[in-house]
Amino acid sequence: MTAPATPCLHSFEFQAATRLVVGAGALARVGDIARQLGGSRALLVSDPGLVATGFPAKAEELLASANIACRLFQDFSENPSTDHVTAGVAVAEDFQPDILIALGGGSSMDCAKGINFVHCFGGSMHDYHGRERAGLNRGPMLPSMAVPTTAGTGSETQSFALISDAATGAKMACGDPRAAFRVAILDVELTLTQPERVTALTGVDAVSHALESYVSTAGTAASRLFARESWQLLATHLPRVLSDGEDVEARAAVQVAAAWAGVAIENAMLGGAHAMANPLTQLHGIPHGQAVGLALPHVVRFNAAACERDYAELCQLLPDADHATAGSAQLAEWLVALLQQADMASSLADLALATADSDALASIATKQWTGSFNPRPLTASDFQSLYEEAR
Repeated sequence: MTAPATPCLHSFEFQAATRLVVGAGALARVGDIARQLGGSRALLVSDPGLVATGFPAKAEELLASANIACRLFQDFSENPSTDHVTAGVAVAEDFQPDILIALGGGSSMDCAKGINFVHCFGGSMHDYHGRERAGLNRGPMLPSMAVPTTAGTGSETQSFALISDAATGAKMACGDPRAAFRVAILDVELTLTQPERVTALTGVDAVSHALESYVSTAGTAASRLFARESWQLLATHLPRVLSDGEDVEARAAVQVAAAWAGVAIENAMLGGAHAMANPLTQLHGIPHGQAVGLALPHVVRFNAAACERDYAELCQLLPDADHATAGSAQLAEWLVALLQQADMASSLADLALATADSDALASIATKQWTGSFNPRPLTASDFQSLYEEAR
């Protein structure tokens, strides 16, 4: 077997920027925590689909009880774009908040971070594509809070915003330590209203985060701890959630697992499955969780030559693992079975994309920053072959 892809004994830095407040009913603390952060005027960023749940209205009520003025911004979609950020910044310029609160899934959290960048530092989201592109702006960003209503993206514990270019659809990862949420409230009760489809998509996304960050070439001893714990929680509890959406204990475990995976990503980044997924979303509108879930088994098989021992370690944490054969093959099989349980496609043919242009997809995939952290280097030819295998 090969050596672990990420040695544990090398120099690294670690800092968790986000305070987690975990527990059923924790939303009730949103006003008090906002006050602790110095907030008196809150811009609440929450997607339109959540309005029917009553959660944004409840948050506004709690903020009002803490004497915090509030303005709701909801004019964005599942994949927030540069235009959506511009619209949110206009609301912020008018309202002049002193705190941002994102309530919702990854789209709400990413959009709130994007608004924070441009409202505080000017320009457009394109100016912040990459890591710490706001370096010339020495001031702070507004304090911000996350209240996730899904369990998957891990955006609540990351400093990156994923924003789509409104003209091309290309996703831009915009990161800066100052963009990290100061506090994230993990209230499992807010996840119980998720549609089954959203539960599946976000859960599989969390699995991809734990798995890819564990073997990332940028990983550290700290990131691997969080990725491993996230993986073990997900491997045990996500199948339970998919079988019974009202299993609150399992949902709470998945919610925490998603946050741990976010910490791992923040300190390690991702890999080839995410590089493959983004072009599928950009060119064909495939939801991110579906796209990355479809790609993941193929990337695991491809990476086996570089990190088989790492995959064996994760495979041994599966509830029904065959320890004698633990490794990339068994892991890939488990991932395919998870997609089937989640009623998600496991091939491009299942998505009516059997004739999709592999060259075009591979060309975009090779330009994805996340792919540069894959444990086995990926060329355009490799990506093309992986898309062909996924047909």
